[in-house]
Amino acid sequence: MYVTNESDEWVQNIAAEMNLSETAFLKKNQNTYDLRWFTPKSEVDLCGHATLASAHILWEINELEINEKAVFETRSGVLTAYEDGEQIVLDFPAEPVVECIIPDHVIDSLGVSCIFTSRNRMDYFIEVENENILRGVNPDFKNLAKADIRGTILTCRSEDSKYDFVSRFFAPAFGVDEDPVTGYAHCALGPYWSYKLNKTLLSVYQASKRGGTVKMKISGSRVHLMGQARTVFEGLLKY
Repeated sequence: MYVTNESDEWVQNIAAEMNLSETAFLKKNQNTYDLRWFTPKSEVDLCGHATLASAHILWEINELEINEKAVFETRSGVLTAYEDGEQIVLDFPAEPVVECIIPDHVIDSLGVSCIFTSRNRMDYFIEVENENILRGVNPDFKNLAKADIRGTILTCRSEDSKYDFVSRFFAPAFGVDEDPVTGYAHCALGPYWSYKLNKTLLSVYQASKRGGTVKMKISGSRVHLMGQARTVFEGLLKY
């Protein structure tokens, strides 16, 4: 969504009305775009799918040439997107995790036994033993929403040879009980599993109810996320 000088309250109210995991707001600079992301309850520091959609729209409406890189100024620094064949590639910062003890109420909310617990600047990160455990988690979202952090990433090795690992992501404190597919969570997941599996190219699955695949390449301190986008509707907001 294009914005000019609207207030933070205005964009937050629009995001609440859209009621999506994140709504993206773009403001044009001379050669770049300010990009912000809002859940129904709060602004967040990083978002994958809304960035993918923003780049797609800029090319589709000819704001950018099809071979021109989209450059976004964000709360997580400068992010870029470019087209590579049928794929859009997002160049994001790696968000590695550090081992830590996670509060008991978070573990209790998920009802799982953990084999590794950690966090980065945005999320808790938990590895569980197997995919049956991960898929069977039915969180207590009211209790999980008490966490003093944006969200919780749950992950394990995949039992399907097509994928390297699977994950789920919960952020009820930010108005997103479970996100269908979470690009920015893979900025933590990618480096973790890349080191553990000794691979830089990863194909993974997010096991939400809707589900979705993510392909990525780990390159030093950057994570390259690959995906596709299609416009399904457009509208004009009158206010």
